Amino acid sequence: MQKKETQLIRYPRLDTVLMVENFIREHSGEFKKRKLWESLPRKMMYQTYCTTIDYLLESGKIVVDKERKIGWIYNPALVQKYLKRTDLSWGSKK
Repeated sequence: MQKKETQLIRYPRLDTVLMVENFIREHSGEFKKRKLWESLPRKMMYQTYCTTIDYLLESGKIVVDKERKIGWIYNPALVQKYLKRTDLSWGSKK
């Protein structure tokens, strides 16, 4: 699936991305995309919000479930725990 290329007028600032991340982390699985945007503590342009959501999806921090609700899945401590396990393999063995 190819992403359609659009010219962005506004890029999200770091504080904006962090606000959205924190809100999703606190309300994981509660909101669909549009309702989440409407519930944010600070208002932002929808295009900027969509860019932020796209970034969080691409970076593996959030997912969208079958009901289209957004959930937080990023857990670096758990990743480090599994990376240290010798009984698990990462990648293909030849």
